Amino acid sequence: PGAAGGPLSGFSLDLGAFRVDGVLVDGARAARYTHRADKLRIRPARPLPAGAPFTVEVRYVGVPRPVRTRHWGDLGWEQLEDGALVAGQPIGAPSWFPCNDHPADKASYRIEVTAPSPYTVIAPGTLDSCTVSASTTTWVYEHPAPMSSYLATVQIGLYDLVELTDAAVSPVPQRAAVPPRLRDRFDHDFARQPRMMAAFEDRFGPYPFDEYAVVVTDDELEVPVEAQTLAIFGANHVDGQRGCERLVAHELAHQWFGNSLSVADWRHIWLNEGFAKYAEWLWSEASGSVPAAVIAARTRARLADQPQDLLVADPGMPRMFDDRVYQRGALTLHALRTVLGDDTFFALLREWTATYRHATVTTEEFTALARRRAAQPLDALFTAWLHTPRLPELPGPR
Repeated sequence: PGAAGGPLSGFSLDLGAFRVDGVLVDGARAARYTHRADKLRIRPARPLPAGAPFTVEVRYVGVPRPVRTRHWGDLGWEQLEDGALVAGQPIGAPSWFPCNDHPADKASYRIEVTAPSPYTVIAPGTLDSCTVSASTTTWVYEHPAPMSSYLATVQIGLYDLVELTDAAVSPVPQRAAVPPRLRDRFDHDFARQPRMMAAFEDRFGPYPFDEYAVVVTDDELEVPVEAQTLAIFGANHVDGQRGCERLVAHELAHQWFGNSLSVADWRHIWLNEGFAKYAEWLWSEASGSVPAAVIAARTRARLADQPQDLLVADPGMPRMFDDRVYQRGALTLHALRTVLGDDTFFALLREWTATYRHATVTTEEFTALARRRAAQPLDALFTAWLHTPRLPELPGPR
C-alpha cells in the first residue's frame, strides 16, 4: 500500500496451494503478482485511487485441500467418504477460494458449484438456480447479507432434501439435507427446531437471515460445523433420541451470535461461543427441561476443579476453542441475567442483535451497552468474569 490516504499500490489475499494462472484488477492484467506460503501478493499495473472501488479476478486451478494449522488441525475443504464439506473456522477459507481471511472482513457472496447430477450441493444463502446438463448439475446460491470468509461453505453429498418449516410456529423457512439412511432418526431429533427458532426469536430478536438449513453428513464429525445460514452435523449427532439437541440449539444460536454479529477479531470469541453455549441452557429451560440456573450452578462447580488460568475476554489463539471459554462465557451471561433480571437482560440481548445486525462487535461494545441498560454498576461483574483468571462465585438471585 502507498502512504496513508494515498493511492493503493499493492495488496494481498489469502489463498492455499493452488496454481494461479492470472490476476486481473479492474479487468486489466496485474503488473505483478506472487503466490508463496498461502499469500497472493498483487501489484496493479497502476496504483488504485484512495477510496475507489475496484474488482479483482483470480484465475486458479487445483485440488482443494485443508489448511494445516498448529493449534486446530486441518481446516477448510475436507473430502468425505462420498462428497465434500467445508469447515472454515477460523482460518480455513483459503483452502478453496482467495480472500482476506479475517472475521471482520465481511462481504456478500455468490457461490456457483458444478457437481455430478446425483449429488446435492448446499451453500449459504438462497438457491438462485439449479441447471442440469447431460451428467452434471450447476447450483448457484446468492447470499447478499455480509458474511465473514470463514462462514462461507460448500456441502456436497448424496442427500434427501427435507422441509422443516412450520409456519404455525415460526415463519422462517427451514430445510435440511440428510442421507436417506438417517432420515427417520433425523425427523425425530430435529422435530423441535421450529419451536427452538421461535424461542430464540423471542429472546434474541428476529432471525437475521432469509432462511436456515441443516446438513447431516454420512460421515462422523468430531463437532458440528458453524456456517452462515446453515449448520453441518455428523451422522454421530443423529441418534433418534435427541441426544445432541443441545448442539442443534448451539448451532442455530450462532446465526445471531457469530454470523450476523461477527467478532472484530478472534480475542472476542466468547461473544460467539459463550452466547451459543448459553442458548443451549435457554433452550433446556424453554423446552421444560433443566432450568438455566441449575445448569449454571453445576457448570460452575465443575469449572472450580479445573485450572483457572484463562481470560475469557482474550484467551489467546492456542486456547480460543478451550471449553472453558464456552462455559465461562455462558456463566458470564447467566451472572449478568441474575443481576439485571429477565426483562432487562433479554431486552439487552435484543438491542445487542438489532444495533449490530450484520456488523462486527467487541467485548467493550457489549459491556458498554449492558452498562447503559443496568440500574447498578457492572464494572466488578465484568472484571471478575471476563478479565480475571480466577473463577468468581455466581451472584445470588435478586
